[in-house]
Amino acid sequence: MSGREGKKKPLKAAKKQSKDVDDQDDMAFKQKQKEEQKAMDAMKAKAAGKGPLGGGIKKSGKK
Repeated sequence: MSGREGKKKPLKAAKKQSKDVDDQDDMAFKQKQKEEQKAMDAMKAKAAGKGPLGGGIKKSGKK
């Protein structure tokens, strides 16, 4: 243990192996994304029909 060793570097973590994605999993994921997008579009259309949520600018009774 000499003073010249300095700070030890941490060991590198092993690389994670990329798992192969099955075609069924990929298709199911894409289908789920399409359904979520349709639901978001429906919610946007529903929200667009309404006015402002806060009721707009409120005036105080003070002069």
